Amino acid sequence: MLRTAGICIVVCFFSLSLWSQSDTVSGTVRDASNALLPRATVRILTWGGNEFSRSLTDSHGRFRFAGLGEGSYTIEASLTGFQTVAIIARPGEDIELLLPLAPVRESVVVSATRTDVPTGQIGAAVTVIAKDEIVNRQELLVSELLQSVPGLTVVRSGGLGNITSLFVRGGEGDYNKVLLDGIPLNEPGGTFQFDSLSTENLERIEVVRGPQSALFGSDAMSSVVQLFTQRGSSETPRPHTFVSVEGGKYSTWRGRAGVSGELGIFDYATSFARLNTANQEPNNEFRSSNASGNFGVSPNASTEFRLILRGTSSRAGTPGQTAFGRPDGGAFFRRADGYAGLSLRNQTTSRWEQRALYTYARSRQVSRDTVIDPPYTPGFEGRSAPFQFSDFLSDFLNDTRRQHVSYQSDISIGSFGRIVGSHLLTFAFDWDHEQGFLQDRQSGSLATDAKRNNFGWVFQHQAIWERLVVTNGVRIEDNDGFGSAVVPRSSMALFLRTGQDALGATKLKFNFGLGIKEPTLVESFSPSPSFPGNPELRPERARSIDFGVEQRLWQDTAKLELNWFDNTYRDLVSFLITGFNPTRGSYFNIQRNKVSGAEVVLELNPVRALRTRATYTFLDSEIVRSPSPSNPAGQSLIRRPRHSGSLLVTWQWQRMNVTSSAVFVGARTDSDFSSLQPPLTSNDGSSKWDLAWMYRLPQGLTVFGVFENILNQHYMEALGFPALRFTYRSGVRLEF
Repeated sequence: MLRTAGICIVVCFFSLSLWSQSDTVSGTVRDASNALLPRATVRILTWGGNEFSRSLTDSHGRFRFAGLGEGSYTIEASLTGFQTVAIIARPGEDIELLLPLAPVRESVVVSATRTDVPTGQIGAAVTVIAKDEIVNRQELLVSELLQSVPGLTVVRSGGLGNITSLFVRGGEGDYNKVLLDGIPLNEPGGTFQFDSLSTENLERIEVVRGPQSALFGSDAMSSVVQLFTQRGSSETPRPHTFVSVEGGKYSTWRGRAGVSGELGIFDYATSFARLNTANQEPNNEFRSSNASGNFGVSPNASTEFRLILRGTSSRAGTPGQTAFGRPDGGAFFRRADGYAGLSLRNQTTSRWEQRALYTYARSRQVSRDTVIDPPYTPGFEGRSAPFQFSDFLSDFLNDTRRQHVSYQSDISIGSFGRIVGSHLLTFAFDWDHEQGFLQDRQSGSLATDAKRNNFGWVFQHQAIWERLVVTNGVRIEDNDGFGSAVVPRSSMALFLRTGQDALGATKLKFNFGLGIKEPTLVESFSPSPSFPGNPELRPERARSIDFGVEQRLWQDTAKLELNWFDNTYRDLVSFLITGFNPTRGSYFNIQRNKVSGAEVVLELNPVRALRTRATYTFLDSEIVRSPSPSNPAGQSLIRRPRHSGSLLVTWQWQRMNVTSSAVFVGARTDSDFSSLQPPLTSNDGSSKWDLAWMYRLPQGLTVFGVFENILNQHYMEALGFPALRFTYRSGVRLEF
């Protein structure tokens, strides 16, 4: 009797399980590369073409419809930037829909909301440099790729490996939050030099313009630049391995090797690269070694552990302003950077996802001059300094470390197919422990040795309807240096039109946000009696408003994007002399700047083999208040051009790929910093045209090459530092 009752209970539960599945259709939506697509619209249609229900895919590209009757249904998936796909399914089936990319593509990004979102549903100004562009352009450093992003100005002081700064929408060079798979790379106070940041092992680069402190806290004053490393995949049963060697002008050579793959629940991607170049100026040799690894473990479909490792060691000779005089023969800059991150991502329920991250970053930088060169008098094109410049020995150490802990919880509520819409709530907590040791070891002066803790609490609400996505967020920042600050952010994307006809989708965008940046360790903690730190410094602040429109055309073969922005930067930290005999001073929140401008982006893909992107940026900047006589109020900001633009053209024909990239930078305010009489106060406009090519032979062999500055233009990105003239390199890559 008991056995019979037990069998009946088991049969009953089994029958209920079958019944619960028999009225359900579920599945995933992916792109052509098999990547999961979040927030794709999935509709279920009856045979008569009537809509039964609709939903959005979750962050893992999954969807589910329940309560279906018997029969067949049409399941349709669509997403702006992808082609619409429909298949027939019956209740009880688990299906997969693959959405081919539209001619003008969209991407899934993380940096704009800290969640996976298609760019078509984002109100912020976002640019994604995808893997194919990174491969096709063959640039050695990330800074060279960023030159073609609208709103960005890249300034390098000479050849490869020299100091490289990034200015976004008129902001300072330390106003950009730089991340690597979520690992913060900035030094305490926001500084990040792009001089040796390699393109090695990168999957994509996301650039979000405008203040993002509501999401990422200090440093995200004018942009977030996030790099993502490649992940291993199971393209073949065995590991995918490559070896690459190339060489060219100025004794340039680079060797690369890597292996990637997937083995059961494990995936891995590792690479190593070595770059050497003499550059064109004396004592300007640049050497760099880079190692990278991305390792993942997925014990089940809802949990993923990931370990990110990256290290760079580089040395660059620094000859100085060779356009104005003799090179410095003994100066050099050496740095060693190491980054590590361990993350956990768990889909706890269908509507609740959790993420945790621990990272460690260290940067050790040494600026040294070991040779005293003879004095010289700077001169340039009839200008001359009134006195000689003398060399001196130097040895400056900058050793910074950062530990970062982050927890994030994303909760989805509501229904996309109903009037209330779908809502994604994000709660996040960030902790940063910063350490810095800075000292002039040559003079034996007192060292700046400081520690600082930062805490940040984030709340964000994303409301999603069929034609409207509204994102509001706020962050409470508790900083050991300046105390507490509250920074809000609001963003909206409104679709006036959808579809893929001659006049395609029309999207309006609006953004408002505040930004904050903590002072540097020297500004807050310097023990020097000549320039003591000011522990009472307030954070530097930004206020930004921008709006724009995106219009797709001709069956998604073209897209026009227009953005207008207005930024105010206040409480900027400046050095002010407070006494003489001896001269002394300190740091104060004094300066104020304002910037407005516009960005234009036009993408054209008339045929599959041809892709083009043109950008133009107009920038109107002004110093409103300043204590510096060399940068007086009313003057435009230094090294921010009023006009700039780029043109990228890629042509793919069978096994051949040719990519042409051109960058134009207009005249801008600058300084010779060499006391020339009369002084140089502006830098002429310049243009640079590069051409890269590759040809894929059978058996995994590829030959490639690149020509840079084809027109052999003579220009300086920063006054006194000549940019590289015409150069070239070529090589071969073997994959197996």
